[in-house]
Amino acid sequence: MHVVWWILIAALLVSCGATPIAVAPTVMTPSPALLSPLPTATPPPTVAATPTPLQSPTATSPPTVAATPTPLQSPTATSPPTVAATPTPSQIPTANPTPVRATPLQFGVAAHLFYTSRRLPLQRAREAGFAWIRQQIHWKDLEGSPGRYAWGELPAVVDAVNDAGLRLLITIVRAPAFYSRGTYGMPDDPTRLGDFVNALVQQFPGKIHAIEIWNEQNLAHENGGRVTIEDAGRYVELLCSTYPRIKARDPSIVALAGAPSSTGITDARMAVDDRAYYSAMYTYREGMIRDCMDAQAVHPGGAANPPDTLWPINPSTARGWTDHPTFYFRHVENVRRVMVAHGLQDIPIWITEFGWATRNTTPGFEYGNQVSFEQQAEYIVGAMRLTEEQYPWVEAMFLWNLNFAILLARSGQPLHEQASFAILNADGSPRPAFIAIQQYLSEARGERGEARGERGKRQGIIRSGVAPHRYGARLV
Repeated sequence: MHVVWWILIAALLVSCGATPIAVAPTVMTPSPALLSPLPTATPPPTVAATPTPLQSPTATSPPTVAATPTPLQSPTATSPPTVAATPTPSQIPTANPTPVRATPLQFGVAAHLFYTSRRLPLQRAREAGFAWIRQQIHWKDLEGSPGRYAWGELPAVVDAVNDAGLRLLITIVRAPAFYSRGTYGMPDDPTRLGDFVNALVQQFPGKIHAIEIWNEQNLAHENGGRVTIEDAGRYVELLCSTYPRIKARDPSIVALAGAPSSTGITDARMAVDDRAYYSAMYTYREGMIRDCMDAQAVHPGGAANPPDTLWPINPSTARGWTDHPTFYFRHVENVRRVMVAHGLQDIPIWITEFGWATRNTTPGFEYGNQVSFEQQAEYIVGAMRLTEEQYPWVEAMFLWNLNFAILLARSGQPLHEQASFAILNADGSPRPAFIAIQQYLSEARGERGEARGERGKRQGIIRSGVAPHRYGARLV
């Protein structure tokens, strides 16, 4: 998933025909104040121009599983790259951020639904108890020439998710070559993405419930091959170009600021330290991002570390990938502190990817070989419970992933790292994590139902299942 050390270096060297060399960051020890755990908090009871989306047969080739952004981690080794300076305690307050969750925590799962059977994975998602599906789309595959859209399989995907009674989060990545000088990174002109999202929402009225603008934009390979801290401002311009276009079409759609990858590396060929990138986003043009998002997406780490551990205050005893906070799920707490330091305590977080790899043969993901299917189940449910009970500022969390083991087994890669994160086996049968999630969500729904019933009796009403929300009605 999304902590970036080794695999980006490996990709860089492989492209040059060199032998990959494992590289670890030079770790700067943060102060205890920076990484002190957030106090446990009890959650309170607590959206333009009109395009002409022309259908065109000029769309590019269909997306492939291999093209899906991969979770990134790193082993410990030699030749450390430069690491951005750790923020000081004065920059990161340790006070518990203001709770913002107005409805019960929402749970979803990332799936790949293009050019495959959709019936089984959507059935399994419902059986597990998920309410949302996250599907990434490649913009370059849907706009064949400027202003001409060829939606391909996307209508079938959108309809299938909605027909299954699930809500849909769309993550948009990869600009067409003619908008990005052939790099497929962010477009040179941010208004082009505004045009695209306007057409997207117009094409599927009422069927897309959340949109995430880009994915791990602090990585060089998501930014056209090179990334610097100044690109955070480019990203904010992109986000602020799309937000009003989305809201003009459908104010109830949740518009998310994309999640930087959890990493401590700063190297233009690889990545920018995530906390430095968040801070640059939040300070750009006097904090204009505040008016351009409903929530901030976050991708915390995991490696082989239990969800309640965090370096340096409670480090994991796993072998490797333990000596930096970005290797841990609880790194989301550090991200939250950055948000609070910049006055964004009223903006919620959506965790749009989290999960644990298991046995695999992908270089850079060896940490998964320490995690059994049973431990994966324990860690996933532990993270869900921790978020439910102690992070009232998180509104939704999406597991990575549902069905990639099915797709990768068919392509002859059953031990690919993406398959190792999945909660379904190659034949579609449940892994232990699926069963554990199903049990946890069933119990959580029962507890919520009892609580809502008691509140309804006290108030003389039974709530209808739709709760008010600051950016539109939300299912509870």
